[in-house]
Amino acid sequence: MSSKVQFESIGICLPERRLSTSELVKSLKIPTINKFELLTGIKERRVCSPGEDSLTLAIDAAKDCLAHSKFVTSDIDMLISCSITKYIDGRSQQYEPPISISIKTSIGADRALSFDVSNACAGMLTGVMIAEDFIQRGVVKNCMVVSGEYITGLSEHALKTIKTPLSHELASLTVGDAGAAVILQAVPKEKADISISGFTTLCGYSHLCIARQSRKMPGAYMRTKAKKIHQVSIAESGPIVQEALRQNGLSFDQIDYLIPHQTSRSAIISGSKHYAEYFGVRPGQVVINLKEYGNTASTSHFLSLYTLMNEGRFKTGDKIMLLCFASGLTIGVVIFTMNNMVERYGNTD
Repeated sequence: MSSKVQFESIGICLPERRLSTSELVKSLKIPTINKFELLTGIKERRVCSPGEDSLTLAIDAAKDCLAHSKFVTSDIDMLISCSITKYIDGRSQQYEPPISISIKTSIGADRALSFDVSNACAGMLTGVMIAEDFIQRGVVKNCMVVSGEYITGLSEHALKTIKTPLSHELASLTVGDAGAAVILQAVPKEKADISISGFTTLCGYSHLCIARQSRKMPGAYMRTKAKKIHQVSIAESGPIVQEALRQNGLSFDQIDYLIPHQTSRSAIISGSKHYAEYFGVRPGQVVINLKEYGNTASTSHFLSLYTLMNEGRFKTGDKIMLLCFASGLTIGVVIFTMNNMVERYGNTD
């Protein structure tokens, strides 16, 4: 018998170290870079210190998720790790054994099925889609989807190579480190709140953002044609969002919160204007949550959810759309109704 699915709890881990945009770009002697904070809306980001990496961020986010959950570690049926970065012990990438095994062992979820999935910045929402399928088919009753993104090495590489304001590595200066985890559970149909409305991959645009291992220093570098990938993402996503709304019997103005991938303030505002023209109406609120965190890759949607829940911004029954854009080009839409999970979160100040 098939089951329906809801989000049960969310956890986050943020490194203690903060790095301001002004401090980050001060070594670049390019006049227009002085406006980088104004353009992106990113005042600072969190950066891993020695002893912190993809694995530690993922483990601590998983523990925080469990601290807000009714489940204990031995209850977890499945664990999916979805990070782009898989750094352990600094800048050593771990592919075998899968990092999901290290995470589940560290938190004591030894009986959980586990595997890794990587889909760029759409990683965690891809994991949610896969988890929903396993739960709906009755294979498991719950699943933790987790990611630890130690991605600021991209900025370190960019600072050594950027020479002009047209550099394809400028987008690398927007990233920040973070870990995130979410537990999905099976529920009766009347309590279901998640609708996975699908993911579309437009591989013809894969050349617009490419990351590779650097040959000059430890870690990776990323080259992004930022203006072009933004234009394509917005132009191609309208019909995809429209179809997701149709499947759920909703209009765009019935979405209380739209949480897009957190790239830059100017890109989100530009995209919001396009959607307002495309649909003729606006959602209740478009979330911009990158001032203190930057672009945290696959963790960005759940970092935004966690932050707003702790600020008391959501209420039970709110309709929330998670909209992801990822290199590939992948466009994904998840729509869900906020449940009483929100009652377990409060102001963290």
